[in-house]
Amino acid sequence: MPAVESSEPEVRTATGRVRGRREGGLAVFRGIPYAQPPLGKARFQAPRALRAWDGVREAYEFGPPAPQDANMGGRSDNGLFSGTGDDWLTVNVWTPAPDPAARRPVMVWIHGGAYKHGFSGSPGYDAQHIARDGEVVFVSLNYRLGIEGFASIEGAPANRGFLDQVAALEWVQENIAAFGGDPDNVTILGDSAGAGSIASLMVMPSATGLFRRAIGQSLPGTFFSDALAQDVGAAIAAEAGLRPTVKDLGGVDPRKLPAIGHALQEKMRLHENRWGQLSHTLTLFSPVVDGEVLPVTPWQGLARGAGRDVELIIGHNRDEWRTFFLFGNLFGNITREQAAEALRHFGPDGDGERIYREAFPDTSDEDLFELVQTDWLFRMPAQQLAEAQAAGGGKAYLYELAWQSPGMGGRLRACHGLDGPLLFGTYDAHLGPVAIGPEHTAEAAVLTSQIRTAWTSFAATGDPGWPAYDSEGRLTRIFDTEPSVVAYPEETSRQLWQNHSFQAMPLLGS
Repeated sequence: MPAVESSEPEVRTATGRVRGRREGGLAVFRGIPYAQPPLGKARFQAPRALRAWDGVREAYEFGPPAPQDANMGGRSDNGLFSGTGDDWLTVNVWTPAPDPAARRPVMVWIHGGAYKHGFSGSPGYDAQHIARDGEVVFVSLNYRLGIEGFASIEGAPANRGFLDQVAALEWVQENIAAFGGDPDNVTILGDSAGAGSIASLMVMPSATGLFRRAIGQSLPGTFFSDALAQDVGAAIAAEAGLRPTVKDLGGVDPRKLPAIGHALQEKMRLHENRWGQLSHTLTLFSPVVDGEVLPVTPWQGLARGAGRDVELIIGHNRDEWRTFFLFGNLFGNITREQAAEALRHFGPDGDGERIYREAFPDTSDEDLFELVQTDWLFRMPAQQLAEAQAAGGGKAYLYELAWQSPGMGGRLRACHGLDGPLLFGTYDAHLGPVAIGPEHTAEAAVLTSQIRTAWTSFAATGDPGWPAYDSEGRLTRIFDTEPSVVAYPEETSRQLWQNHSFQAMPLLGS
């Protein structure tokens, strides 16, 4: 925890005064509520406006994490995301100075976590370096996760986690000037499920006008049709012997619901005949294309011009799925049969095994297992989102993080989640200790400078430092020890997927 300085800063928000801390030349405010706790009659509903308070509210500590299942492919958070209290819907602000005249660029971070876990107060999201070095006002937020935020429930709006994010962005519009930020210059950014949130917000009518720019790091391509989401919701409720209604699920303690979802997740393969590819993934939750909150997929919406007024950075890491080798202890354990199964399930056009083995003839089974899932889940969704944004008349900037992380003897490569420690400079949190290690922080700092400079420059001016993407040149920024700008580097994969369209996943047999 940074040293606390004297003369604690105070800011008047629309609902009352808050008092933060001075830390390392910044004013830091933690755990400011942006909506009422979503409990009682507010459970499973759209977030409700805050009530004003009297006096000064201390904003010293992060608000509690939303209830969540933090197990991911054998990985547990060891209690990091457990907490008490019901004020899940909070924001945190790092600012060089809470001066209303400053009008600094604003960056709003939306954390990832497979739409089922994560916490804005995690040590890996300490934004002090970004706010200080980039001269920006940095905001992070909590939102509802898992069953509370994304399960399809009768009597509840879909995508409640996204509705929370919209409420937080409305809070930013109303209050950020008092913290020294410019509400007319807001950039939203996030990684993994946070990037899925970013892409969704770009095509959500309720989010229109709440931000000017967007950055999506490692966008996952999974979106549910309404029919699939309802079937999954029914299966979740049935796991507890309940109906998928607000009344039934509302009778379960919100901190006990994640265990119900986890129990079903452990046997997703039993639903393969109805859920298809979903049953082979690591989460029960994804954005729901419900036709109202989220009317279309991001690829459809951007191609139709929904993001024309929003400048976008979108990209991926070169070897995304290597992280899940780590979580599942899969290094050196992939058989030819497992590779063949992955190629069949995740390759394009139902002929993935043949086309991948022909396109990558000298690639090992382990690398093919990783490659097809990296392409299906992360790389091709990002590349096609850049295509869609350009086709719709918007501006997109594409990147690839290619730096081969030195941890674990180099086995993780440019894995999923590596961009987080590099952006925030938090090498001792999240994947940092494993992928980077204390002996390689000097090399990591080179990547940190590249990424952070590009992101903060983009937030300030709209220019990240490389040309915008177009369907002819496909220019892509490569983040590596020797950075470059080249034609899209994963051309073989792009050609395999060029006729594939990322749609909402259907309910099979419906």
